[in-house]
Amino acid sequence: MQPKRFLKILATIHLALCVGLVLCAVFAFYQNGDFTARMNQQDIFIYIVPIVAAAGYFLSQLVFKKRIESISRKENLSIKLRKHQITSLIKYALLEGPGFLALTAYFWSGNALYLIIAIALIVYLFVQRPTAEKIKKELPLTLEEQKQFDNLK
Repeated sequence: MQPKRFLKILATIHLALCVGLVLCAVFAFYQNGDFTARMNQQDIFIYIVPIVAAAGYFLSQLVFKKRIESISRKENLSIKLRKHQITSLIKYALLEGPGFLALTAYFWSGNALYLIIAIALIVYLFVQRPTAEKIKKELPLTLEEQKQFDNLK
């Protein structure tokens, strides 16, 4: 796989995931219409959503870091890119899942806390957008492989 094609595919997948979450958030907001900040002790989501969101955030960072560290500089570029793509998709999933959970909880309850958590996860997911510079910094690339990414700018 060539770096240009790899970056285009990963960026497209990332954008689709972000757009899906944003559309779900807009749908939930317009269908619910409620935006109240109340602490209902009977609402089980009041405990689950923040814990799952925090776990998703920290796990996405931990898993990504550990899997990237396991990539050897000696592997060929195609294998490095494939491993990076799989690792990135895992990271995105660990952020998207809690985002959908928070949006579902907001849709059912109208509690603004859930929508705020979902928006924070969406923003963080959006910031994770793959770029040639980020990939160069994350992967253990040889000088020749780095030059292939320099040409993408």
